[in-house]
Amino acid sequence: MAVGLTHLLVLAALLFSIGLYGALSRRNAVHVLMSLELMANAVNINLVALSRFLTPVSMDGQIFAVFSMVVSAAEIGLGLALVLAIYRSRRSVELDAVQELRG
Repeated sequence: MAVGLTHLLVLAALLFSIGLYGALSRRNAVHVLMSLELMANAVNINLVALSRFLTPVSMDGQIFAVFSMVVSAAEIGLGLALVLAIYRSRRSVELDAVQELRG
C-alpha cells in the first residue's frame, strides 16, 4: 500500500492534536516546549506533503519547511534559555509557580 496525501495529512493532524493537548495540559515548561516542537513538526509534514503531491516539480514546501526548522531551532534555544533563567531564580520550572517575572 502506498502512502498517499491523506495518510500524511492524518498523521500531521494527529501530531498537531497531541502537541496541542500537551501544551495545554502540562505544567512543566520543558514539556510545553516539547509539545510546541511537536506542533511545529506537524506543520512541516503538511508543508512537505502538500508540496510533494500538489506541485511535485516545485520545491517551495521543502524550502518553507527548512526555514521553519531554522526558526524553530532558534525558538527552542531562546525557550530553554528562559527556562534556565526561571529555574535559577525560582528553583522550579513549573508554570504555575511562575506567576510574574520580576528583575
